Amino acid sequence: MRTMIAAALIGAAPAVALAQAPPSEATRAANAGARALLPAENQDTDFATRGFIATRADPIIRAGDGSVAWRLPSPQDYTGPAPDSVNPSLWRHAGLLAQHGLFQVHERIYQVRGFDVSNMTIVVGNTGFIILDPLTSAETARAALELARAHLGDKPVVAVVYSHSHADHFAGVRGVVDAADVAAGRVRIIAPAGFLEHAIGENVIAGPAMSRRAQYQFGIGLEPGPMGSMGSGIGMGVSGGARTFIPPTETVNFTRSETRIDGVRIEFQLTPETEAPAEMNAYFPDFRALWIPENANATMHNVLTPRGALVRDSKRWADYLTETIAWYAPRSDVYFSSHSWPRFGQGEVARFLNTHRDAYKFLHDQSVRLMNEGFTGEEIAEAIALPPELNALWWNRGYYGTMRHNSRAVYQRYMGWYDGNPANLNPLPPSAAAPRYVEAMGGAARVLRRAREAYDAGDYRWTAELLNHLVFADPGNAEAREALARAYDQMAYQAESAIWRNMYLSAAAELRGRMSAEGAAAASLDFITNTPTAMIFDLLSVRVDPRIEGELVINFHFPERNERFVATLRNRVLVYEQDRADPNAHATITMPRAAFLLGLFAPPGTPTPPPTRVEGDPQAFAAFRARFIAPQAGFAIVTP
Repeated sequence: MRTMIAAALIGAAPAVALAQAPPSEATRAANAGARALLPAENQDTDFATRGFIATRADPIIRAGDGSVAWRLPSPQDYTGPAPDSVNPSLWRHAGLLAQHGLFQVHERIYQVRGFDVSNMTIVVGNTGFIILDPLTSAETARAALELARAHLGDKPVVAVVYSHSHADHFAGVRGVVDAADVAAGRVRIIAPAGFLEHAIGENVIAGPAMSRRAQYQFGIGLEPGPMGSMGSGIGMGVSGGARTFIPPTETVNFTRSETRIDGVRIEFQLTPETEAPAEMNAYFPDFRALWIPENANATMHNVLTPRGALVRDSKRWADYLTETIAWYAPRSDVYFSSHSWPRFGQGEVARFLNTHRDAYKFLHDQSVRLMNEGFTGEEIAEAIALPPELNALWWNRGYYGTMRHNSRAVYQRYMGWYDGNPANLNPLPPSAAAPRYVEAMGGAARVLRRAREAYDAGDYRWTAELLNHLVFADPGNAEAREALARAYDQMAYQAESAIWRNMYLSAAAELRGRMSAEGAAAASLDFITNTPTAMIFDLLSVRVDPRIEGELVINFHFPERNERFVATLRNRVLVYEQDRADPNAHATITMPRAAFLLGLFAPPGTPTPPPTRVEGDPQAFAAFRARFIAPQAGFAIVTP
């Protein structure tokens, strides 16, 4: 079992944490070689700065407790040649993403960019604002709206559109609207079909594991700059602050369905199972403007995000872009998204969409071709590359997703994790295999010697593979930990992908004892409160403590919602049924759902109200609560 980060680090890290390694001669040579192969400059600098109106005077956006929720990036920090510690392609890309402020996209469409990992779009209606994707936190969304109102007028928000079920596209909603206005019908909230299920499922049920791994992916805790994080490839970081949620009031159920919001016509294109399980694009026919929130970006995206998610369908992704091209490209003078910058001109929009679509189609088709020739996922990743005519376009570069990672995802979607070789059917876990590898290689001293030789030769992938075994065999080996951290430093400096860079540097920080032990963030109160009750029982199902035996059956009644459930714990499995009661239950408990949630999810020591009425065993609810294990606050990734 993985230990918590704190336990893994105490007594295991070097007595004095060593400094991050400087770029090696091999890294300097690799980045110089990468610089020579970069595409010719195009109009991205113009597009990323076009329409600039103003930005916030104070670069610090603070959370309610006074902590820093967001610090505006400094574009001037990314001018001049790339330092030796940054891939020159990534350096250029980060400088473009660092542009921040209010920008005009169309005479009725504006964006606030650089205030979070995502962009917030403001469409000016006849009487108010339509907000497209209100960022990740209430604080950054509020600051973005304040900037917009300062220059566009103090108009009310009449509608919010959630493009898809990822938190950076909806969790700032309470920074732009009040839930009471939504409940009263003064504000519409529109989302694609399946949004609620997938937004809750990803952010609550699998939230702890995804949140921990997202720390690595987004470099949370790393200092920005040439020796630290260079953003995430789709933004310069993820804001802190309050993650909020208001459920949609309207659902888009049919593709190409049209609605009118405050005098603005909008046509929605549903694109499920692409970048998110529930996702949509939107076209503004009166403005000849096309909004593709995340299916087309200034980078190749992730088909399987390293933080963890359902594997995405790269074929459907490409096919939906083909639909987009056929329906909207001839009628679009501007494309804009919820990450990066717009593209202007009908011909440029069409060229961008066609070649970006072709990159995903090539990824899918060639991965499957190689798979059908007997190549495994790892072998495909080593062999596949975009053809020069696609790789020469900046928007197909791997700043976020990569061909190596995505080709493995295509293989996984079709074939699963097993590669067909029985040696890999039931392998030993790392903590069991590592000591045997170290012994077979002649012991720790010999592994360290081989690793030093590989490092000096610039072979950092092999260095990491060798030392990973040694660290898992002996987590307290300070020399091995530091040697592995130095290899990760070099791989980070060479990475074109911002998130690969973050993951390497985060691993190095954890090995040096510098990684935060806070671990996974707790689920947002708004997420829990707005989770349907059936999904609450689904969440509890994945927290059942398998060490506790015995049967427990409870009928639950939540009178204010007119909901009834029977929950059965038997065979160390929780099964629930709605609209049913078991006459032989150990107890029938009547209580407000809010008290039920507080009793199960409040932090330890929080006073919780007792059930309103209990028929049967008076200790049944306490026994029920005791059957679940809360997720670990954090778990180790690069150590056992």
